[in-house]
Amino acid sequence: MLPIDADTFEELVSQALDGVPPELMDLMQNVVVLIADEPPAGEEQDLLGLYEGIPLTARDGNYSGVLPDHITIFRGPTLRCARDWDEAVREVRITVVHEIAHHFGIDDDRLHELGYG
Repeated sequence: MLPIDADTFEELVSQALDGVPPELMDLMQNVVVLIADEPPAGEEQDLLGLYEGIPLTARDGNYSGVLPDHITIFRGPTLRCARDWDEAVREVRITVVHEIAHHFGIDDDRLHELGYG
């Protein structure tokens, strides 16, 4: 596993979020981005990120008063799959974009087609 501490990893996630075009960030509604060391029990242990919530495309007029959606980026699996610093930066960026895309209702098949799988 690459020796990247939690604070440095958080900065990588922050930089990846800063790279998302502002017009997309402005459209994100009721969502928080979190960082965890490992995926929760019951999830694939090599999972790099996870979106939990109701995508924007599935929200209707009854959507109100709900807790925020969660995008979680997992440090351990990301650092285990990356061979070097540049690959870690790339994996974080891809994972952040991938999970944001789920918030916008884009599924895994389409993300793989776009190179964000």
